[in-house]
Amino acid sequence: MTIYGTALLSICLLAGVSIGKVLGKLAGVDADIGGVGIAMLLLIFSTDWLRRTGRLKPPTELGVSFWGLIYIPIVVAMAASQNVLAALKAGAVAVVAGIAVVVVSFGLVGVLARYGQPAVTAEQESE
Repeated sequence: MTIYGTALLSICLLAGVSIGKVLGKLAGVDADIGGVGIAMLLLIFSTDWLRRTGRLKPPTELGVSFWGLIYIPIVVAMAASQNVLAALKAGAVAVVAGIAVVVVSFGLVGVLARYGQPAVTAEQESE
C-alpha cells in the first residue's frame, strides 16, 4: 500500500530532523542542521536495504517513489522558510557547514560511482 511508503518517509523525516537538531545543539546553534538531507539519506539507505532483503513491496515502493518525485519542490519550499541572513550574522558556522557539505559531497561522488558498478571478473576483463 502506498501509505507504507509515506510512513517510511515520515519515520526518516522525524529521525533526520531529530539528528539535525542534535547537531545544531552540538554546534551551538538553535537550529536544525541538515535534518532534511539526513532524512533523505535515511530514506535512500532504508529503501535500498528493504529492496535488497525483499521486504519492499511494489505498492510501498510507489509511495516512496511519489515522495521522491516531489522531493525537490519540498526542499525548495523548506529552504525558502529558513532565515539565511540571521544564520550568516550568527557566525561562521553556516559558511563552514556549507563548505564542509560541498567538500564531502564531491568526495563521495567517486565512492558512490564505484559502489554502483558491478564487480568486474577476470573473465570479463579478458574480453
